[in-house]
Amino acid sequence: MYKERPMNRYIISSGSTADDLEPVGLALHEMLNRLPITARSREHPGIRIEAGSTIDRAYSGPVLEQVISENKVLKVTPKSGAYKGVPVVVSPIRDSAGGVIGAIGVVDITGIFDLATLMEHQSAILQQVCGKDPCPLPEEQSAAKR
Repeated sequence: MYKERPMNRYIISSGSTADDLEPVGLALHEMLNRLPITARSREHPGIRIEAGSTIDRAYSGPVLEQVISENKVLKVTPKSGAYKGVPVVVSPIRDSAGGVIGAIGVVDITGIFDLATLMEHQSAILQQVCGKDPCPLPEEQSAAKR
């Protein structure tokens, strides 16, 4: 016979602590192939998750704080903090009225591959990789070796 169990309930609020944010952060971390995840509430420092575990339970980064302050998604490369020089995307966590109650972020692997910049610098990149442009030279192409 089926026995009803009490339902666990997690509530994310402006007063959420690292303990409150950790289950959601760990789930996103695993879902995103273990990309680093950070999160905090408006009132309390939060978590930093890397390599399958929570490595900081009192974390707050400059981008998390800016997102909480501005209540908008940011795709930036931080100039300070644990992810200095690494592209991140951070989103506000909002209540039903649209007010910000926290923020959650992830390392932005799409920011690493900026197609416009790649195309703009293609010739210089090819010269660095091959030493010459075009790369490969016509005699180095796979069709020329057959």
